[in-house]
Amino acid sequence: METINHSRRLAEAVAITLGCLISSSSINLFLLPNHLLSGGLTGIGMIVYFLTGGLPVGAQVLVYNVPLLIAALRMLGREYFVGVLFGTVMFSVCLDATHFLNAYAPVPDPMLAAIFGGVFNGIGYGIIFRNGGSSGGLDIVAAIVKKYYSLNMGGVIFGFNCVIMAVSAFMFGVMPAMYTLISMFMSATLTDKVIAGFNHRKVVILISDKTEKIAEAIIRGLGRGVTFLDGEGAFTHQEKRVLFVVVTLTQVALVKRVADHYDPQTFMIVMDANEVMGRGFTLPGVKLEKMLRERDQKEKAGREAIDEG
Repeated sequence: METINHSRRLAEAVAITLGCLISSSSINLFLLPNHLLSGGLTGIGMIVYFLTGGLPVGAQVLVYNVPLLIAALRMLGREYFVGVLFGTVMFSVCLDATHFLNAYAPVPDPMLAAIFGGVFNGIGYGIIFRNGGSSGGLDIVAAIVKKYYSLNMGGVIFGFNCVIMAVSAFMFGVMPAMYTLISMFMSATLTDKVIAGFNHRKVVILISDKTEKIAEAIIRGLGRGVTFLDGEGAFTHQEKRVLFVVVTLTQVALVKRVADHYDPQTFMIVMDANEVMGRGFTLPGVKLEKMLRERDQKEKAGREAIDEG
């Protein structure tokens, strides 16, 4: 078990490093050459970079994070501090290590730079957060504010970023500030997508008097496992068997067809599932056909035994 934990932590560290590289490369390839800003302390470091004519952004971000890391250790505990320390240091190092990419800026158009910079920045941040890391900065501030003042973390970060937007508009004009807003939006969207996962599935819940037949048809026709849940009507107090199944998007229509065939009055709910883990999705599925054949053979043998008796 200890070996597994070490392997998992190593894999997470590698993934966080990769996320830092992607995000920092995006900043140096797309944002900095086009005078666009990122959010958080990185955005503040970029403002100082433009004002001073080249003060390293990564070194600035690391210095700005020192008092925040100390505050995190004292106010949020050692476990949170250790979790955020590696990502913070690695992100700062990667920012300066990839600074040479400024000379190879592939997109001179600020609109395209805002879009692509936001996309890759979001992918990088998403990988970091998905693996339990953090780039420090406003994440620490937001965590502290949430703990002691019960404010929403997203709202706190958004408020700080609005200040950065205002500074950007004052320094470089309204147009670059608007491009920065586009970049921040793209970054936030992709971050959420990566954290939630791209393997979207659908959860289908069915309530019917024919759930047994519907479940059997789904298992045989779609090769998906089905779970029965016990339910009771609040008005009639009639017991119901609720059918729960997770399918791909293309299989939803087949489930509807099966339900309508056996019971046109089926009550059905279809919901989004951002990330599904387990057999048949992230793990190898069981051999349903073999299991069905074995079950059918046992049932047949049982019926024959009863007939003979």
